[in-house]
Amino acid sequence: QVQLVESGGGLQQPGGSLRLSCAASGNIFSINTMNWYRRAPGKERELVASIASGGSTMYADSVKGRFTISRDNAKNTVYLQMNSLKPEDTAVYYCNADIRRGGGAAYMNYWGQGTRVTVSS
Repeated sequence: QVQLVESGGGLQQPGGSLRLSCAASGNIFSINTMNWYRRAPGKERELVASIASGGSTMYADSVKGRFTISRDNAKNTVYLQMNSLKPEDTAVYYCNADIRRGGGAAYMNYWGQGTRVTVSS
């Protein structure tokens, strides 16, 4: 069994910062790409940021220069540092990762349950 558990969401004022964490646990052999998605009220889910196992990153245009994705491979954890928050960043943020289980032959895609971020004054 593999689980992804997010933490760090909450209420923040515009211009403020939050740091999200997502820890993977269970019978894990290796983790490939780790991602952060979000779903804002009334909108479709969108990819916010992605980080490969080697550390290369990509960002949605809407968050470039404000958000930073990073990972700690020893802890099987991915982070999302969110600065200069805007009301339009309000959403439920989901962690997503491609994980190979111990004894498994292929990578499978897993999702966390989400953490809510609200940006409002």
